[in-house]
Amino acid sequence: MNFLAHLYLSGSNIDIRLGNFIGDHVKGKQILTYPQGIQMGIMLHRRIDQVTDRHQVWKGCREKLRPSYGQWSGVAADVMFDYILAKEWQTYSNRPLKGFTRTFYFQMLQRYHMLPATVRGFLPLMIHSNRLYSYSTDEGITRALEIMGNYTTMKGNPGLALQIVKENYNAFSTGLQELLYTLIGIAEKEYGIPISMPHSAKHRT
Repeated sequence: MNFLAHLYLSGSNIDIRLGNFIGDHVKGKQILTYPQGIQMGIMLHRRIDQVTDRHQVWKGCREKLRPSYGQWSGVAADVMFDYILAKEWQTYSNRPLKGFTRTFYFQMLQRYHMLPATVRGFLPLMIHSNRLYSYSTDEGITRALEIMGNYTTMKGNPGLALQIVKENYNAFSTGLQELLYTLIGIAEKEYGIPISMPHSAKHRT
């Protein structure tokens, strides 16, 4: 899963949210340098990635994206699930997406000194471009993939990836729903994190 899904699965606790946000940038025993709540968020991040990588619907979506991103199709699948989540946000959350993202940016700026150097490096650009909210648009999600290609060794075709998702939208949408409900159950039962959802969505978990 990518940024938006990880943050959604963090609930409202700021420390857990911060830990989940920085999870990819904290390696091994570095986790022990953080307060307990942030450690929980980092562990949640790792658990989410572990379950996602083994989930059959995610693997199926990854294979659909292979023509656009080859060996990087798994990363592209994570990003495209954020695209679906942003577009269908009201299905999964009681809070408007714009308010959710603005609150997150404010919280991370308040705790800027606690972020790893790599995260401090990209957070201002993320906020300036309102990247999390922009995931809900075609332009925003393709730009996110382009940025990843500019700053990493990840190479592919963002336009083709978007085309594949649009042509297989139902498969990606239902796949995200199945995976997300699995992860919501883990967040709530294993980590005690309540996820705020509309009643109709809560009934399905």
